[in-house]
Parts: sequence; structure tokens; C-alpha cells
Amino acid sequence: MNLDAKYPGLADLRRAARMRLPKFVWEYLDSATGDETTKARNRAGLDRVGLMPSILHGEFTPDLSTTFLGQTLPVPFGIAPVGMSGLIWPDAEGHLARAGKRHGLPYTLSTVASQSPEDVAPHLGQQAWFQLYPPRDEEIRRDMLARARDAGFSTLVLTVDVPVASRRERQTRSGLTQPPRLTPRLLAQVAMRPAWAMGMARRGMPHMRMLDKYSSAGGQNLPPTAHVGYLLRTSPDWAYLRWLRDHWEGPLIVKGVLRASDCAPLKEAGADAIWISNHAGRQFDGAPATIDVLPAIRAATDLPIIFDSGIEGGLDILRALACGADFVMLGRAWHIALAALGEAGPDHLFDVLCKDMVANMGQLGARSLAELPEPIALPAASSQS
Repeated sequence: MNLDAKYPGLADLRRAARMRLPKFVWEYLDSATGDETTKARNRAGLDRVGLMPSILHGEFTPDLSTTFLGQTLPVPFGIAPVGMSGLIWPDAEGHLARAGKRHGLPYTLSTVASQSPEDVAPHLGQQAWFQLYPPRDEEIRRDMLARARDAGFSTLVLTVDVPVASRRERQTRSGLTQPPRLTPRLLAQVAMRPAWAMGMARRGMPHMRMLDKYSSAGGQNLPPTAHVGYLLRTSPDWAYLRWLRDHWEGPLIVKGVLRASDCAPLKEAGADAIWISNHAGRQFDGAPATIDVLPAIRAATDLPIIFDSGIEGGLDILRALACGADFVMLGRAWHIALAALGEAGPDHLFDVLCKDMVANMGQLGARSLAELPEPIALPAASSQS
């Protein structure tokens, strides 16, 4: 099959993924919270960022490589953490860790993934990042850090924008609970998606394997969008961040930053990089688009900046870099690719993103990422009747 001809962009993969996933799984992957206006703002904000084409540069092949946290990487994007990846596609964590290794991308495993650090350890490349949802108990915290380090994770990502469970009304209406329980309603949806069903039959329904060691609680008295991890988790403060800095030897990234005024205290507390994110609209429906806060954060800090939320193609990656980001992470897109094409999905998405970046850099006359032009403001796109 010619994947380029059939799936030239993420929109094509998205249509295929929706047809291959049970509805409740698609709703988990695709939904945000509230009326999903933050999710819409992320898209609208990126669409307003223009880049002026440039002419008469002759023939050249753009260089997509970049340097981030002292490492030379082949491309300026990587794989963001998604909780319960294995619900979206069987062995999602394994597939994505292996894809990260093949292409030299950072791969980020979530604390609440459906595989543990030990499970994915054999598949990790050099750019292995571990995302920590902060446990309250200090001994559990120490043990989690040791497990991540021993499994081969060199970079720690502290997520700070999930102090409480969001409501995610669309996900709730789908009937999905944590841990997942296949009610007759959901079983009917599973029966219509044989590829997903057969994969799950081989591996078993996923759960948060890293947490098995710490809690036997079933998540009673939690809202349906919460999970057993909330029984262990705390909402971190500045002292918590400083504790992590003292107990983690590698790079420490803080994920979920939207205020420029937080940058200086984060640097003082020992953060090595700032990750701008509104959790793709999944936590708070009154948040600004991440692209709208990026310029002010760039002006406020000399720390490296990671950007996510709303990225749907190579042009969006270039937009974020032109606005001041040093690196871009995608979460949903990799899982859409997996759901659409299985094991071949991540490699195809990588190819699509690279080709899109190369094509657009050719229009801009940018031989390297350092030559991207200053962004310009475009008018909001008018709706077509």
C-alpha cells in the first residue's frame, strides 16, 4: 500500500483511526473538557500565525536537526506522554518507544501509562523521558524515581497542571470509567472494531501497571474521569519541585506552564526546561491557547522551551518554533497514527511531519530551523457557508 497516497496528512489518519476504534476509546483520545473551547482556541491560535514566504534561494535541502538540552536531535519534535496509551491501541507504549528509538526522538512514558518503566525498558532509545504525576508519599516518590532511572529514563518531566481531576464531560458520556469496565454498551462497540478487539484479547484490558506496587485500591468514590493514581497523587508546590531537583540527577522539565511570571521562579528552583502546555484542552476550558502565551514566556526566560497542544502537522511545528519554542511535542497525533495503521503508523507519521516541514521550509527559504522568519499575524479565517 502506498501510505503517502492514501494518508498524506494527519486528517486522513484521523478518519481511519475513528473507524478502527470503539467509540468510547475514540472519545477518550479525542475529547477535551467542558465545551472544548480551549481545544478550539489551540487550533485557531496556530492558524493565526503566519510565516512570510521568500523567493530566489536556489535549490537546497532543509536541515531539520536541532540541539536541545545539550543533545543533537535529528528533528525538533518528539512523543508526548498520554495516560493509558494501551487503551487506545494494544502495546501503544511499546510501539511508540521503539519508534522513538528508531528515529532518535524523545519518548515520554506517563506514570499512568498501561505499561511500567520496566515493561518498556528493553525498547528505549537514548532519549527516554519519564513523566511524573507527583505521588504524595515520599517513599513512593523515591521508589518511582529509582524505577524510572534504573529502567533507562534520563530526563524527568513533572506535570503541574493536573492538581485535580477534570470533568471531561464528553468522555464521561461515552461510558468509559477508570479502570475500564466493558459494560454491554461498550462490548457492543468493541464487537464492531475487530482489529482493536483482537489486540486487546491477546494482551488483556489495560491498567496502570506502574501503580500496582503501591495501591490495591480500586478507585472507589472517585469521579469516572479519575483513576487510582489520584489516591496516591498530590498537587505539588514549590518545595516539592525543589525536592525533586535534589533527588533527580538528570534534566528536570516542568510541564504545564502558561504564565510568564512563573519562569524566573522555575529557573531558581532548578528546572532545566519549561514545557508550555494546556494539556490539549483536557484540564481547564478557560485557558488561553498555548501559542498565544508562547511569545511572553520566551521573552521572560532563557531556559529551553518545549511546546505542545494543538499541533497537527509540520507547519504547526514551524509556527511554534518561529514563535520562540525550542522543541515541540505531540501526543494525540502519534496515537491517531497507531490506531489508523497499527505498527506502521508512527513511522508514517514521522515521515509525514518531516516532509511537511521540508516542503514549508522550501517556501520560506529556510535552510535550517535557525533561518525561520519572524511570525506575522494572519486574520482569523472566515467560516464558509
